[in-house]
Amino acid sequence: MTQIHSFEPQARVTLRTVLVSMIVLWATYFAITTLRAYVIGFELQMDMMWRRGVVTLVGIAMTVVFWLFLRLFDSRPLGMKVAAGLLIALPISIPIAQVNQWMFEDIQRSEEASYARKNGIQMRRDDAGNLMVDIPVRGRPSDPDNPVPENEEAIAESYMIAPAPTVKEKWLGVIDIALGRYFLLLAWASLYFALLAIAQVRRAERRAAEFREAARAAELRSLRYQVNPHFLFNTLNSLSAMVLTGKAERAEQMIQTMSRFYRQSLAEDPMVDARLDDEFDLQEQYLAIEAVRFPDRLISKFDLPRDLEDARVPGMILQPLIENSVKYAVSAVNRPVTITVAAREEFDRLVITVTDDGPGVPAGASHGFGIGLANVRDRLEARFGPDVVLSSSPIPGGYKSEIRIPLTRNG
Repeated sequence: MTQIHSFEPQARVTLRTVLVSMIVLWATYFAITTLRAYVIGFELQMDMMWRRGVVTLVGIAMTVVFWLFLRLFDSRPLGMKVAAGLLIALPISIPIAQVNQWMFEDIQRSEEASYARKNGIQMRRDDAGNLMVDIPVRGRPSDPDNPVPENEEAIAESYMIAPAPTVKEKWLGVIDIALGRYFLLLAWASLYFALLAIAQVRRAERRAAEFREAARAAELRSLRYQVNPHFLFNTLNSLSAMVLTGKAERAEQMIQTMSRFYRQSLAEDPMVDARLDDEFDLQEQYLAIEAVRFPDRLISKFDLPRDLEDARVPGMILQPLIENSVKYAVSAVNRPVTITVAAREEFDRLVITVTDDGPGVPAGASHGFGIGLANVRDRLEARFGPDVVLSSSPIPGGYKSEIRIPLTRNG
């Protein structure tokens, strides 16, 4: 039975998808920056690589924090999502930039020392952080006219070539790095919004499919419950007549057959197809009930090949067709009428026929007769779509209704 729940959680991007997208983004960052370092020719590549890996892990962790805030706006309009992304990404990018600066601060000093060695100079940072260069001189700085003897060591003079960065300059450096990470976070936010839109579209499609299925189920139940509405009244009238005329034994037989018929027909789920042998058995019971009403006029025959017993059909789909034969053939004449129900397979299609050798459809019977056929056609189309054929027309010596549907087995 199809159910549409009144409450369903809103569409979300799965945690696995979120984490994979973050890892892919930051792995791409790691690969591009590493390639750039090799192309430019930076030294200390291995030392830089593990530090870059730490920055990447911190970037992933901070992107998770970014997502925890961003997901609060999942159900908001797109404009609000974009505004939230632009605002939240800014403070999230600063810790990433700060860690980046800390991790590569030693690398900068190593690069300065390497440069000094290559060029044969002495460079260092003093206690205040100023970049100094020591230049050896011959002679004392305090007395340039008094040269140093050859056997004495030369004296080095220190010159500042770059002052220590101020707090403002340090923050400007952090902000410069943060801007790059900021746009990286915005790129991930754009990807996240795209994934969220896909999830919402899929949820909407799923809900639409559920509503369509619910509508189809309601239609099928409605059509199923329309089957045979006056059959019970006719049977009760016949029972009343039998009781009044003292035919208690036949009345009891009809009651027992009716009990089996309704027990089986009402126990079936209208949304589940029935086995063809069960459908034939149910219609045999129905005609057995009618045979109590018409003991000398109704003859029934059923022809079901063994290899089609497990074929599937909508439950009670033959009821209106057989009922029409009883109403417009058996009850319309005072002679025996044979109703034949047969099944066969033709080119992977199931063909079921209901024929009788009665007078056909009388002139004023079109209304009730057409309702029964319309019910069968609507149920078949609701179950199989347009790939069905239902024909009903007089034939020489009687009337024939034929159903052609796809042959399905085991549900």
